Amino acid sequence: MNPQDVKHALGAGLLSFPVTHFDAEGRFNAKSYQDHVAWLSGFEATTLFAAGGTGEFFSLTPEEIPTIVSAAKEASGGKTAIVSGCGYGTEMAISIAKAVEKAGADGILLLPHYLIDAPQDGLYEHVKRVCQSVGIGVMVYNRDNSVLQADTLKRLCDECPNLVGFKDGTGDIGLVRQVTATIGDRLTYLGGMPTAELFAEAYLGAGFTTYSSAVFNFVPGLAVEFYKALRAGERKTCERILRDFFYPFMAIRNRRKGYAVAAVKAGVRLQGFDAGPVRAPLSDLTREEEAMLEKLIGTHKR
Repeated sequence: MNPQDVKHALGAGLLSFPVTHFDAEGRFNAKSYQDHVAWLSGFEATTLFAAGGTGEFFSLTPEEIPTIVSAAKEASGGKTAIVSGCGYGTEMAISIAKAVEKAGADGILLLPHYLIDAPQDGLYEHVKRVCQSVGIGVMVYNRDNSVLQADTLKRLCDECPNLVGFKDGTGDIGLVRQVTATIGDRLTYLGGMPTAELFAEAYLGAGFTTYSSAVFNFVPGLAVEFYKALRAGERKTCERILRDFFYPFMAIRNRRKGYAVAAVKAGVRLQGFDAGPVRAPLSDLTREEEAMLEKLIGTHKR
């Protein structure tokens, strides 16, 4: 896909981040991962993000990332755009971006750089250099220590024609509304808060047409139902699903730091995929918590 094709795919429907599957020794489990991606590709997600945040990008080696991207690309059978996680310092991010482009990624999601805060001119240079190192589409992830202001983002759009997406994880509706008002249709806008469905209505009002759903990993049918109801303005349906599933899921997710990823991976295991454990520094749900999640999944078991 060229960058404009990726931009269109991002804005055409629901998005999700497959968890990365590991075996008992902690190595990438390609077979189980591909089975899972193939299952997800049968639902209505227009883009899957391989080795993203929910895919434990932060715990992967740079050498593992293109292998995971290649496996996702093969498993999707060309039905779904595959975007790779990318990040860390500028030089490492450029190296990862080039490697995943070679592995067949349709685009990259540029996650926050490592550790240190940076001024706007430094963030501008970082994003510009990564964009200019590849020919595929790039999305920036606004959160934590990598928050681009609207004027910085506008400069980047002027300099980088392959910058096609903006994902927000700040929850700052004032900022994201300024971004959408300033940049207009130059970018596709993605909601990126943890358990994005909880914030989807607010982001829709700010000009965001879509978001990435973590729970699509294990209840894809329900995730698609919520997304369609949201876009159709069926508020009662959205409220029912929020009450029956998302708020109880939030209660499990909030029991411990890191459960925004670990609870999703537990859901994938409960659906019968051998996803394995999370890698340190995360920890898995307790047996009691997995039982709570299994009861919540209920009739949505595959």
